[in-house]
Amino acid sequence: MPIVIPKDIPAFDILESENIFVMSNKRAQAQDIRPIEILILNLMPTKIETETQLLRLLANSPLQINPTFMNTESYKSKHISQEHLERFYKTFSEIKNNYYDGMIITGAPVEKMEYDDVLYWKELEEIFDFSKSHVTSTLFICWGAQAGLKYFYGLDKKPLDKKLFGVFKHRKCVKFEQLLNGIDDVFYIPHSRHTKIDDEDILKCKDLIPLAKSDEAGITIIKSADNSQIFVTGHMEYDKFTLKNEYERDLAKNLPINRPDNYFTDETNTDVDVLWRSTANIFFTNWLNYYVYQVTPYDFKNK
Repeated sequence: MPIVIPKDIPAFDILESENIFVMSNKRAQAQDIRPIEILILNLMPTKIETETQLLRLLANSPLQINPTFMNTESYKSKHISQEHLERFYKTFSEIKNNYYDGMIITGAPVEKMEYDDVLYWKELEEIFDFSKSHVTSTLFICWGAQAGLKYFYGLDKKPLDKKLFGVFKHRKCVKFEQLLNGIDDVFYIPHSRHTKIDDEDILKCKDLIPLAKSDEAGITIIKSADNSQIFVTGHMEYDKFTLKNEYERDLAKNLPINRPDNYFTDETNTDVDVLWRSTANIFFTNWLNYYVYQVTPYDFKNK
């Protein structure tokens, strides 16, 4: 089944050119199917790139997905046109009475800031509360994961000596876990962050279950004991050249940045072997199937 998106959103033509099954809103309305409703709070400055990355992974599921993008009202992004936001995004005040099968909260380039100093933190707290009462399962990514772990479980982030930057080997922490079904014992996830949450703090929290970890990146995939929240501190949604673009951006700004680990296949920094695509596809499909679709009633507003 396809992902249902507006025909004029930039991701539509990109995904269609990749032979990914996308369907316009008009065609979807003619079908007698209740699609899976997924709310996406996109906090990334690269809005269009992030939209495409997430839609590509959601579209790989056999379920019909109806995504809704949301942006913050208390902070307006400077890296995307207002026209794009008005056309394709909702605000929290517009959707706060709705119910969703699943929700994704992305990362954001604010990890060096204290949470209370983030301009939209108060609004994000409201959205976090909303996710517990109006969403079946929420997937938190990178800074979104750190922020969620802080708000719900009181886990503080700590600065790293240098940016964790590259593609790192991971292993499962549990033998049987539906979220990781079909994923190899050893798999790879990109990371790009300046902060961490100590593994010891995660392990001390009885309401959290570590699912996968890396020697370099620590515990990376975590779920809540009630299965309603999934936290991923890395970026398995990244495209082939996302880390390359970030590396070149930081070099151009004369920011301290190391060459991403385990990423480039040559010394000229031009070619990359993608090691995480199949993991990302299986992970998102498993999340949609086992943690969203299988546990959400058909009439989920009255669950």
